[in-house]
Amino acid sequence: MTMGGTTNDGSMPHRPVLLREVLQAIGPRDGGVYVDGTFGAGGYARALLEAADCTVWGIDRDPEAIAGAAELARRFPGRLHLIEGRFGDMVELLRTRGVMAVDGIALDLGVSSMQLDRAERGFSFRADGPLDMRMERAGESAADVVNTMSERELADLIFRLGEERKARAIARAIVAARAEAPITRTSQLAEIVRRTVRTGAPRRPDAIDPATRTFQALRIYVNRELEQIDRGLVAAEALLRAGGRLVVVSFHSLEDRRVKDFLRERSGQTPGPSRHLPAAQRARAPSFRLLSRGAVTPSAEELAANPRARSARLRAAERTAAPPWGASPTPSSDRRRDAA
Repeated sequence: MTMGGTTNDGSMPHRPVLLREVLQAIGPRDGGVYVDGTFGAGGYARALLEAADCTVWGIDRDPEAIAGAAELARRFPGRLHLIEGRFGDMVELLRTRGVMAVDGIALDLGVSSMQLDRAERGFSFRADGPLDMRMERAGESAADVVNTMSERELADLIFRLGEERKARAIARAIVAARAEAPITRTSQLAEIVRRTVRTGAPRRPDAIDPATRTFQALRIYVNRELEQIDRGLVAAEALLRAGGRLVVVSFHSLEDRRVKDFLRERSGQTPGPSRHLPAAQRARAPSFRLLSRGAVTPSAEELAANPRARSARLRAAERTAAPPWGASPTPSSDRRRDAA
């Protein structure tokens, strides 16, 4: 979730979340090749290009993000290259362009401030707009989901992907409301959820909006975000050369848990494998080395300047010389959650 970045004219009114920490973890150097896999407004890419005489490949599935980066690319001719696509596909996207290995990859998960702040994109419950949420502006929209999915499926989706305790009541309210008229606006859905979640007690000023978790669940589902994280982490493992750095910034527990579990497994920090597994699987050398024991969080100074950064978590690891492990089987519980 890029909270700030370059504008179309190349200026930078806001800094991306944990920018200093991302640069420290990647350590850009002259001649290096780096990937900003969630380009957004281009904040991380610009910082990398300014920090060293390097090359950056910016990838984003949102066509508006790529179109808006033309001026920034002109400021760094031959050094910033833009690709419209998903970071889960970065191996294929880069190798078809002759890039077989890179020195660093930055992933900033979730929705960008560019998407949140534009009501017409339908990501935010803070301003009225069409209930869309599609990063690629194609395929099934959030309105399609809330108006066609069964009550049971909606409740499961909101509970698993939004971690919302009142998921059943919210799903029931959505189905009742759509029986009267289709739910097509963000303000409609937000008000349905708020009426359902509120218990009559006054809301604390620092409490999150009751619609937050439901909107999160729909956005993750519509864009298949958890699947992209899993594929992106495996792709990063395949692309990074020995000594290359992977840096991932996440904003909620579902994202962070996936990143943490992947890096712990690939760095040998999980309990030993079962003796019943084939010897080749039990003897795999770690493909990553963790750069910190836990997640890095924003400083008090950054939080004061940008309250949106409060939930950000950064995890970073360095690629070893060991062969990539490749895709791991997804636990059945994860498959059910992703399909919710």
